Amino acid sequence: MELDSFVLSAIVLLTAAALAVTLFKHLGLGSILGLLVAGIAVGPYSPGPNVTPHVEDVRHFTELGVVLLLFVIGLEMQPKRLWALRREVFGLGTVQILLCGGAIAAYISLYQASWQAALLIGLTMALSSTALVMQLLHERGDIATRHGNAAFAVLLMQDLAVVPLLALVPLFSDLGVTANAAPWWEQFLMVIAMIGMVLILGRYVLPFALERLLRQNNRDAFALVVLLSVFLAAGAMHRAGLSMALGAFLMGMLLSSTRFSFQIQAHIEPFKGLLMSLFFVAVGMSIDLPAIAAQPWLLTQHVVVILAIKLTVLFLIALVFGLSRGIATRLAFLLAQSGEFGFVLFGSAKLLGVIDEATFVIAVSVISVSMLLTPLLVRIGDTLAIRAERRTAAPLCFDQEATGIPSQGRVVVAGYGRVGHTIATLLEVNNIPYIAFDTNPAHVERGERDGRAVYYGDIGDLELLTAAQIEDASLVILTIDHGPTALRAVSHIRMNYPRVPVIARARDLEACASLIRAGATRAYPEAIESSLRLGAEALEMLGVPMDDVDNLLQGVRSQGYAPVVD
Repeated sequence: MELDSFVLSAIVLLTAAALAVTLFKHLGLGSILGLLVAGIAVGPYSPGPNVTPHVEDVRHFTELGVVLLLFVIGLEMQPKRLWALRREVFGLGTVQILLCGGAIAAYISLYQASWQAALLIGLTMALSSTALVMQLLHERGDIATRHGNAAFAVLLMQDLAVVPLLALVPLFSDLGVTANAAPWWEQFLMVIAMIGMVLILGRYVLPFALERLLRQNNRDAFALVVLLSVFLAAGAMHRAGLSMALGAFLMGMLLSSTRFSFQIQAHIEPFKGLLMSLFFVAVGMSIDLPAIAAQPWLLTQHVVVILAIKLTVLFLIALVFGLSRGIATRLAFLLAQSGEFGFVLFGSAKLLGVIDEATFVIAVSVISVSMLLTPLLVRIGDTLAIRAERRTAAPLCFDQEATGIPSQGRVVVAGYGRVGHTIATLLEVNNIPYIAFDTNPAHVERGERDGRAVYYGDIGDLELLTAAQIEDASLVILTIDHGPTALRAVSHIRMNYPRVPVIARARDLEACASLIRAGATRAYPEAIESSLRLGAEALEMLGVPMDDVDNLLQGVRSQGYAPVVD
């Protein structure tokens, strides 16, 4: 049933998305799977209401969400951090594409008489979904983890592989290279020119323009110029035959070191969130249910075999590149799916006669189903990774001999970011022994440069808590801003070490209440505490006695902040 009203279509789509996301989040399956299922429900291949038959056009438009996602990631990625990933990008990423592509092509050759078609399908299926994986990492707070960094590096190399794959399509076609195709040297010069244009725009022109707009306090123009720059960079890379997302990432990285990077991110986030949600709905709408129903066993076989090939190859090469079994497991299950680039490449291959209509339909179905399964695969990967880490990890020990800090009576600080660094400094000034843990390698490196006892570790892991000898600690301070990890840590500590006090940082009162229920001794909402401190300073400057101000603050805290939030 096709809906003929734009407003009615929007209502149906938003209702389906809201209900699906609410349900799937409640079941612990994540919002992405909910959005994909909502897309299936309102797509042209389902018996329910059809919001639009032009699914491909919708998907092309919502790919702007992927562009904005990569731009935001670029804002968080300093050039030196990207340089540190060069081994994973050009080594792990390249080997993954070649080995996965070759293995899948060998399997596809059993069903394809043409070796060119089999190779093209194999290399395309070797690519993963940048949009899906990066959004999952964002939601889980895993971008800065070891497996998050490795996944990002592989995805970046896959985006770079877009150019040679696009070039292969006309070469493999019986129709030959199209008449309007430019020679290779002209395409190469175009790539160099477009990259140079983006570099000049992001390094010199845009910071100058944004600086002037900030001085004029012209926030609307500031936001519009930022959006224009993102789409200019994306368009330039697309014109050069590269990935639009790659251009947006490059622009974001160029702006990451500017003093207004946080304000830029604040402007972009709402657009990114909306478009990314619509993108996953559009992918769900692309899942052709009649095509799946026509050949269910063949499609299931292709999905299972291709997933198995990618899982096996990714796991093995990750081990070869020095990653632990746990990280290799997480990486393999994160990148096992095929990516949205396949929609474009298979469409071009069908147009030029490299593959036929039947192959196109089943190939697109394999991509869609593998993306649909990804949230579940990631959960399986987490479970297997935890088991692998417990089984293979050498016994950890953070005693006085290993750390130089006596275990008896020391403070354990979870997180060495902005807040953790400040707390460590205060403890150090007062000669209080402490040890800190963080899952962000950059924070651990900073701690090492500071000459402090900062180690890599997930405070939510019971094995780490045992190794850190939490039972002897005088206090545990949780400064991490990832709610699930904080709750897991508090629960483990309270259940296994009930006498150890725990104080925690929280984003808001709701998070505070959850931590207290889990067993935290005290939890402080940072936004409200900052407001109270600012208000206290104002009262003191206005002549209110300091004792009265302290009594006022103590009263507000003792009442659960009720006087300032009601």
